[in-house]
Amino acid sequence: MKNLIFLVINKFLKKLRLYSVRNTQIGKYVKINSGTQIINSLINDYSYCGYDCNFINVEIGKFCCISDNVIIGGASHPMHFVSMSSVFLSHKDSSQIKLGNLDYLPKLETFIGNDVWIGNRVIIKSGITIGTGAVIGTGSVVTKNVPPYAIVAGNPAKIIRYRFDENIILQLLESKWWDLSEDRLKKLSTHFDDPINFLKELNL
Repeated sequence: MKNLIFLVINKFLKKLRLYSVRNTQIGKYVKINSGTQIINSLINDYSYCGYDCNFINVEIGKFCCISDNVIIGGASHPMHFVSMSSVFLSHKDSSQIKLGNLDYLPKLETFIGNDVWIGNRVIIKSGITIGTGAVIGTGSVVTKNVPPYAIVAGNPAKIIRYRFDENIILQLLESKWWDLSEDRLKKLSTHFDDPINFLKELNL
């Protein structure tokens, strides 16, 4: 009984916290849970992320499912400047004083494809590309690019297998179903549990 009460209180307290989003574009129907910090990023339609995540300089595709405590990317510093310190930059940060007002807007460096599932406590190194349809297992540390529809896990993350055979993967990528209209997706939704029938409906 005590454990149940603790879980209920903990869940309630989580929802009381806020999330922080700076210099970031958020698509429609995106869900961001509390405790998450997102900086200089882009999150596309229908994606969600769990509690206490940290995304910096990241582009996230559509329909992505991201669990709690996930770290993607990292801060970028101007290595071509005389100093890399944020003290000389114009943007808001944790610096206690500003000695300059130089503009520095880092480019998006880490790319997450569409329909990607990222498990709890995953760390994805800055500069990595995660292919569409990939699955990243709980606790993985991703240091290399992940191909589309690959399932990876471990530290460092390694490919365990692929979700589908090569032919189906190529057709799903060709279909670009994630870009279809909501009406079209609703009509196709009855076929989402069968990739072969789904592709037939798209004449692929």
